[in-house]
Amino acid sequence: MEQPLHKTMVDPMLAEMGRNLNDAMKILENGQKEADEDSGQRRPSWRDIPGPLQGDGQDVASILQLVQNLMHDDEDKQSHRRMQYVGEQGHMALLGHSLAAYISVLDRDRLRKLTTRILSDTTLWLCRLFRYENGSVYYHEDDREGLVKVCRLVINARYEEYSTEGFTALSSKQPVIYQSAACRSGLGQHLCSQLGLPLSSLCTVPCNTMFGSQHQIDVALLDKLIKEDVDTGKVPLLLIANAGTPGAGHTDKLGRLKELCVQYNIWLHVEGVNLATLALGQVTSPVMAATKSDSMTLTPGPWLGLPAVPAVTLYRHEDPALSLAAGLTSSQPVEKLRALPLWLSLQYLGHDGIVQRIKNATQLSQQLLEHLKTLALIKTSAGVSHSRLPLLAGSSLRDVLGSLILSIVEDELNSPVVVFRFSQDTSAASSGGSLEGYFPGEKEVQDALNRWLGEELAQQVPSSGVDVVELEDEGTCVRFNPLMTAAVLGTQESDIKALVEKLTDVVPLLSSTLRFRQDFREEIHHQAALTYIEDLSWPGLGAIRYEPQCEQDDDNKRQQDVERINGDMLKKLMELDADISFSTGPEFGNETNCIYVGLATEDLDVAELVQTIAATGRDLEESSKLLENMTEVVRKGILEAEAQLQKANEEKLMEEGVLRQIPLVGSVLNWFSPTQMSIKGQTFSLVAGSLDSTESTYAMKTQTGTTPDTPTSTGKRLPGQKLFRRSAAGSDTYSETSSVGQAEEMPRETTPLPPASEEGVTEPPQEELATSDSSLPEVQRQPDGQESEVDSIR
Repeated sequence: MEQPLHKTMVDPMLAEMGRNLNDAMKILENGQKEADEDSGQRRPSWRDIPGPLQGDGQDVASILQLVQNLMHDDEDKQSHRRMQYVGEQGHMALLGHSLAAYISVLDRDRLRKLTTRILSDTTLWLCRLFRYENGSVYYHEDDREGLVKVCRLVINARYEEYSTEGFTALSSKQPVIYQSAACRSGLGQHLCSQLGLPLSSLCTVPCNTMFGSQHQIDVALLDKLIKEDVDTGKVPLLLIANAGTPGAGHTDKLGRLKELCVQYNIWLHVEGVNLATLALGQVTSPVMAATKSDSMTLTPGPWLGLPAVPAVTLYRHEDPALSLAAGLTSSQPVEKLRALPLWLSLQYLGHDGIVQRIKNATQLSQQLLEHLKTLALIKTSAGVSHSRLPLLAGSSLRDVLGSLILSIVEDELNSPVVVFRFSQDTSAASSGGSLEGYFPGEKEVQDALNRWLGEELAQQVPSSGVDVVELEDEGTCVRFNPLMTAAVLGTQESDIKALVEKLTDVVPLLSSTLRFRQDFREEIHHQAALTYIEDLSWPGLGAIRYEPQCEQDDDNKRQQDVERINGDMLKKLMELDADISFSTGPEFGNETNCIYVGLATEDLDVAELVQTIAATGRDLEESSKLLENMTEVVRKGILEAEAQLQKANEEKLMEEGVLRQIPLVGSVLNWFSPTQMSIKGQTFSLVAGSLDSTESTYAMKTQTGTTPDTPTSTGKRLPGQKLFRRSAAGSDTYSETSSVGQAEEMPRETTPLPPASEEGVTEPPQEELATSDSSLPEVQRQPDGQESEVDSIR
């Protein structure tokens, strides 16, 4: 950006502004790298605390340093946070805001001339780029503000007395605003609040239930509702349609809706992410119908990766006075400077650059969709919609009509938004996301697994931009919306491959978890001390609680025991060498004192897992009982030990006499006549609670020889195999492998045992027989197989 400023003759103020912006961006971007390197080392300072304004002014570098610290202070807390990629086009958008402040101080005539040129150019470019002929443009920060202004325009056009009488002009004939059930949440309520209309003026039209997508507005039902409102004296005012619903990215039947709006004199407003595809060379027919609407709202900022760029509402209306009254146009030149950042950015990108960014986003969605089709347990939104076709009598008729309907549905669902979810049917009758065939609670469990899947993918592959979305019919799904995230995050084809690889790794875990969840519950019921906690929102095998078997009259004491034992169990289970995870569950969960078991692998041994958990709880409970019993035993033992020590002191006094107890006299007496009594040590046993002599301990220490090694118990696991895994081979193969492994682990210094004879009697090695002592009896083998001792001795 600096090179053109030096080569061409520009205003020195503009050149300095560009250089200052570049310097500021470099400081802030370098702060991102420093925060990554010094994460966790920076300590809070007094500058992080809000305080009074300083009397002396600060330089630009100090202020930018403060901004940098505030921006990157919590980097260590949000390590996987997705940061927007700000490129050269982003710098142009940021420069536009600086230029707007600079241009606003020009004289009125020059300001009016400049703003008129900026507004005319941007309007012409946007209308041609998105195929919207003879349109006007309104720029706004809030993407809902354009719809509010358009609705105010329609009210002024339909109610001539509204400008003078206000709300009283609406009381005789109540206006009605129609919106799809798939619209943005809270959009209709916000519209009524800004316009001062009652919520009864808002009519939410349900989506399709039989044919087509369940995210598209039901046109037949809308027609019926409009007729009913007209018959009751209401005024149908405006219809909000979608070219890309916020959830699934589906497009309404805009052509049919436009005909309906023309029939009843209703204003048609369209919004949605699919409107970005109007800039491409080939546009699907449902989206192309949006160009015939009365108004539509665009969000070029996220589509093109432009920060701080306003949203745009294109509309058609012949009366400029009504547009001015509605706030769509302004007589103030400063208001027109909102288009300046977009004016600069569009020139920097050019027509080809804009089209290429949108095309790249659509290609990314197609690549992901092709990969998802190869995964058996992953269903996309289009696949779910296909399953809603009604069953027709006769296979041939159903095949013909079904293929025709599917082709229509696929054309309508050709969206750059990809919505998918993990779905594993338990019944052959259920297919494609239908809720039939689920056991109670299975849909909630699958929603929890898909919620975990979306969060895991977003954390592992942050550049992909996937997120979790809740759909009414499908449930919890994972959404990939590259038009809103690809340009912002810099998503590449490698991110799609990484996303698919991660999906390939985690889908088997989700499948085995869902398959073993019922088995895990049944195994828990077989253990008297374990209680299964029903938590359908947990993405794992489930939650359990160990209940102590001892009888406790005090509920508080019992609750403390439950909390202590389950806490200790969790610590011990987390130390095990296993693939499965154990945790305390959700941070704000309803259940307490529970152990949540995570995702299961395909070779998980559920029975061994439950038995290990139960055995761990029993050991902890027995240890607790032993400790409680030992407390009383130790207390009594201490009293008895004190009595024994007192008795021993008295015996010593009686045996040695009183004179030996006097310090000076005793020393002289012991020197002339030393005592022959040996000092007896004593030890206190915490287990038995008694005072014992140390003679046996010293006797064991002085013994020579080594104790025989105890044979190592053979476990059920193969060498290197983790806990709770089923062995792939059979038990025979496992035994042979275990024997070989034990033989290899035997120390080399140990002399191997001699081979056994056929009769089971051990024969000494040949070397030992040759060098054996002559006093040993000679053993001979008799013909009948018996052994006898020779009378003569060598």
